[in-house]
Amino acid sequence: MGADEAVLKYLVTQNRPYSANDIFMNLHKEYGKTAVQKSLDVLVEKGSIKEKVYGKQKVYSVQQKMGISSDEVSKVLEDLDKRIGQASEKLSLVEQELHTSEALLRNLVSSPTTENAIKDLDVLQNKVDKLKEKLKNLSQTSVPISKKDFEETKKEHERMTKEWRKRKSTCMSIVNSILESYPKTKKELLDDIGIETDEDVGISQLL
Repeated sequence: MGADEAVLKYLVTQNRPYSANDIFMNLHKEYGKTAVQKSLDVLVEKGSIKEKVYGKQKVYSVQQKMGISSDEVSKVLEDLDKRIGQASEKLSLVEQELHTSEALLRNLVSSPTTENAIKDLDVLQNKVDKLKEKLKNLSQTSVPISKKDFEETKKEHERMTKEWRKRKSTCMSIVNSILESYPKTKKELLDDIGIETDEDVGISQLL
């Protein structure tokens, strides 16, 4: 059966107006969109069917003495508007998901990797531990130190403490981002990637 015959038979059988895309889909894509549209144009030219234009939409139906009722046309246009509305709503949701994913990706790309953050945190923690030990020894010794040395040591300790807190915050931010899609608890995540928290090593605050 050719496309012209199939399109005409479908319209006669259904006896109601359809758009070209509706006919293409309802014929189970047996004929291409171009072939369906060409057949519709040929049938309109022959007078076998007639074409009605409503805004940007075209609908086709078989020739009838009484023509197409306004109710039928309204229903077709209502169906088309409904489909367009549903498609627009779905597109809006997909765009929102895309924007959210892009924002998360930018955040992850701009942040240090988990591995690098762990290494930096370890290095800073070691430095802080050494400074704490140095301060402890200085506080227990009777050997006097100059005010300049004391102030420099104090400033270095404060600088390293500030840097440690900054790196720790960055590390925890990355951990929390991973945790959003991680199937286990936060403690299990930290254990899996080998991170020890201050509480794990008995540190409640920095000196």
